[in-house]
Amino acid sequence: MLITETKEINDGGKSFDIASSVSQQLPHFCCMNIVIKPKYQRDISQYLYCKEFGVTPFPGAYGEQPQRWINKVNIIKNAMGRREERMHKQAQREAEMKVGTKNG
Repeated sequence: MLITETKEINDGGKSFDIASSVSQQLPHFCCMNIVIKPKYQRDISQYLYCKEFGVTPFPGAYGEQPQRWINKVNIIKNAMGRREERMHKQAQREAEMKVGTKNG
């Protein structure tokens, strides 16, 4: 439903990214813990733990880490970066609205 709606809006002249649009709207319809499979939730938790404490998930240096894990890290890191960017833009918009309200 969300994909169809986004495509229809894009056909009307907009250019929303479908994946981004769905991921932003989905939490309004369901709990993300149900949408994200437990094994992916574990990967995200492992990534955050390793990042927070500066440890490798598996013994050895970078070149010794499983290629599958390196691929997962790149995907998670990119997704987290996009999320941070969206949150930053939202905070900027909210700050601009507050300034506009105070001056108006």
